[in-house]
Amino acid sequence: MAESEVSSVVFDLINFLNVSPTAFHAVDEAKKQLQKVGYEQLLEREDWNLEAGKRYFFTRNHSTIVAFAIGKKYDAGNGFHIVGAHTDSPCLKLKPVSKVIKGGYLEVGVQTYGGGLWHTWFDRDLTVAERVMIREEKVGSVSYLHRLVRIEEPIMGVNDGFTVNTQSHLLPVLATSIKAELDREVAENSPAEKMTNNSRHHSLLLQMIANKLGCQPDQICDFELQACDTQPSIVAGATKEFVFSGRLDNLCMSFCSLKALINATSSESDLEDENGVRMVALFDHEEVGSDSAQGAGSPAMLDALSRITNSVTSDSKMKTKAIQKSFLVSADMAHALHPNYMDKHEENHQPKLNGGLVIKHNANQRYATNAVTSFIFKEIAMKHNLPIQYFVVRNDMPCGSTIGPILASGVGIRTVDVGAP
Repeated sequence: MAESEVSSVVFDLINFLNVSPTAFHAVDEAKKQLQKVGYEQLLEREDWNLEAGKRYFFTRNHSTIVAFAIGKKYDAGNGFHIVGAHTDSPCLKLKPVSKVIKGGYLEVGVQTYGGGLWHTWFDRDLTVAERVMIREEKVGSVSYLHRLVRIEEPIMGVNDGFTVNTQSHLLPVLATSIKAELDREVAENSPAEKMTNNSRHHSLLLQMIANKLGCQPDQICDFELQACDTQPSIVAGATKEFVFSGRLDNLCMSFCSLKALINATSSESDLEDENGVRMVALFDHEEVGSDSAQGAGSPAMLDALSRITNSVTSDSKMKTKAIQKSFLVSADMAHALHPNYMDKHEENHQPKLNGGLVIKHNANQRYATNAVTSFIFKEIAMKHNLPIQYFVVRNDMPCGSTIGPILASGVGIRTVDVGAP
């Protein structure tokens, strides 16, 4: 790949990271990119009329997205070629009742999401983002809308501490109570003050969200919000070879998966000789076990395989045949060797930056890789002159996991777990 092409890919990655502070924003950006090249959105609650040679996607909960392109020579029982990743990252989520007042300060009640390194949240310029449910009243009718929100400027922060108590020490400070009272934009007798939301959340926060969405605070029915770092992702280092960013786990692999699918299906000729289905599935809730309606543990993957197969045949056995001819690449980030912590890696399995994609193995099935799937992936890499590395966790350390084992066991599909170091 030419240097200009590399620079273009890096620029696109940085942009994807910066417009995706939450899983919802990542899926929204993925939708825009897919629609830009002609992918058609499907709704799960409606019938699907699929055609060979066409490209489609659907979302679930607005935080999971599955996109696929059907080969022109596709027939029922043919295989699916899938890359799976996840859209979520560890963060601080606002509690259902986030209004906290202590010692003359307005604080925001949060709960930890996933296995974050919580001390890294200290002394960050934080804001909030995610989704809000809005009530809109028109003549003779009321409608409820899902809206994404992101306040760009820093509005709160968590002060430094030594020993982290996740219940007491991670509450971001929003304002002083005196300053908030002086600057209140919502009067005591306003409609918003009579809403239940005002007893649950600070009026100041509600007003900021409403201002961003161009609505009134009393139109906010509910929300899911998380704290976000306002520091943008950048290319850095003395020779500009590093990406400094949060959420690389796993927006980096989500970006790569999405870009690969788009690059491989952008023109109609790309699917002329394809007899299978090319698919990318980006799931929410991997960081907390995937057990949700939109997680990898849900029927979302099987539902997609079933509906695509059923668009060609009513023979239920064809889906089983198709799964046995299919292959899944579970793509999640890999732990690269750090010079200051070399003892954290097993001696013969030390993935290095610029050393190539990492195939992950675990005898206890924390990764879904086996000899067959590792061999297939390695052979594909060799055909394209791509270097490969291997990772096994130390025996005296716990091993993380991915969506790989969940989908392999739930769907029955051959799976390899890989990642970028």
